[in-house]
Amino acid sequence: MQIGKYVLDNRQEKIVKDNHDYLLVTAGAGSGKTLTILGKVAYLINQKKLNPREILCISFTKTSAQSLKQKIKKEINIDVPTYTFHKLSLEIIKKYKLNYTIAEDDLLENCVNEFFEIDVYKSEYMIKLIGQYFNKRIIESEKDYIKIKTQEASSYLQLKRLCIIFIRLMKCNDYHIDSFLTFIKKIKRTIFYFKYKKEKIVLTLILNIYLKYETYLKENEEIDFDDMISLATKLIKENGVKQKIKYIIIDEYQDTSLIRFYLIKEIIKKTNAKLMVVGDDFQSIYKFTGCDISLFLNFYNFFPSAKIMKLERTYRNSNELIQIAGTFIMKNKNQIKKNLYSEKKINHPIKVLKYNNIKKIFIEIIKELSKNKNQKILILGRNNKDISLLLSEDIRLKNNKVIIKNYEFLDITYMTVHKSKGLESDNVILINLTDKTTGFPSQIKDEKLLRLVTKTKDKYPYSEERRLFYVALTRTKNYVFILTPQKGSSIFIEELEKIICHLEKETKFFKSLG
Repeated sequence: MQIGKYVLDNRQEKIVKDNHDYLLVTAGAGSGKTLTILGKVAYLINQKKLNPREILCISFTKTSAQSLKQKIKKEINIDVPTYTFHKLSLEIIKKYKLNYTIAEDDLLENCVNEFFEIDVYKSEYMIKLIGQYFNKRIIESEKDYIKIKTQEASSYLQLKRLCIIFIRLMKCNDYHIDSFLTFIKKIKRTIFYFKYKKEKIVLTLILNIYLKYETYLKENEEIDFDDMISLATKLIKENGVKQKIKYIIIDEYQDTSLIRFYLIKEIIKKTNAKLMVVGDDFQSIYKFTGCDISLFLNFYNFFPSAKIMKLERTYRNSNELIQIAGTFIMKNKNQIKKNLYSEKKINHPIKVLKYNNIKKIFIEIIKELSKNKNQKILILGRNNKDISLLLSEDIRLKNNKVIIKNYEFLDITYMTVHKSKGLESDNVILINLTDKTTGFPSQIKDEKLLRLVTKTKDKYPYSEERRLFYVALTRTKNYVFILTPQKGSSIFIEELEKIICHLEKETKFFKSLG
């Protein structure tokens, strides 16, 4: 089977022609999942004679949805409805002629800042609560509060961040105002009174911010993205689906949240549509935004008659790299096992370089890579500010492009690993592999309070950070250069080096037998 100039491999073609009502495709990095989706769309239209309007394609981000729509148009010359969950929800709401303004992305953050910087000053009770949170005995005035903000600057910002994440997770996982009673009952179960008291204080602060936020939305007739999805689900539940839908295809399914799942489940219930979801549980890296990996890992629980198929051949990475990255990620047994492989061969694709002077070793790498002028180089960091490790008079950053004196002809981009998901580059340079709180893995611990609004319990150490590291390793077509300090190296480096050493010994052993 051929799509444009690309020929599907046997596994891709089997998935395309599979007729199960519910199909989960777990796809390794660079395994051609987009091509498989294109193949499925072409098969449904050409062989199953579905009208393109009867197929619903959904992807996680606006960029990925637009890209998928363009590829369908380019390769099979057909327009197929392609949405993000938010765009789909908005279209459903518009069909019922309900008029809402979409709230600004930063509205919740602004509400939290306003609460802590303005509202708190108006309430002696709130000032005392925050004083108790920071274990200060006497705090009754604005002056005392300002002193806390100064003395506890880092913890103060962390408290604000906790409030934002809690409310976001709360809404993503379908909790409401009455859920606060349940939250209080749950924290009462703790055997430590001090911990209970502190969590009750935070819940009180969050409740006040939540009421402020929801009141603003109601008074201004606005809805946020989560409200949009919940409202669309409610409308479908009460009124059915006005559009005829026979097949639903969801890309990046590992990034689905509970309320997104409820929307799809309700559409299927009303239309009897078939479903194919495609994704990679190895690349589930958005837990902090409410994405729930259990919806992927436990697909059978939600659709007992489902079939699971795997795309295990990667076309991007070398076999040597994918064996190392695969071994690393599968240390966590709470993942769907995949036997990843590639026909591409590159010796020593992962270069671990330990430095005393990071800028010096970085320039040495650039000098070596510059021998091939027509290539793309991607520098990845754990955090936005990591690029500052490299910047100097001779190394500048402009609009995410890294400009290096004497190497201006090279196409070098900097971004965080989170933003790189779905992208690829000829070579990758990975920085900030340090054993620090803001290093890689990040050692900023999730607040225990988030257990109240999180459905998935993954106790494996640094589980999400491991998946993030896997994403970083698999962006390259050729080599990954990992820069780590001589002292204070990331714990991931030691583990990676052991895997590389073991696999090399294993390869030598099997070669000696042959």
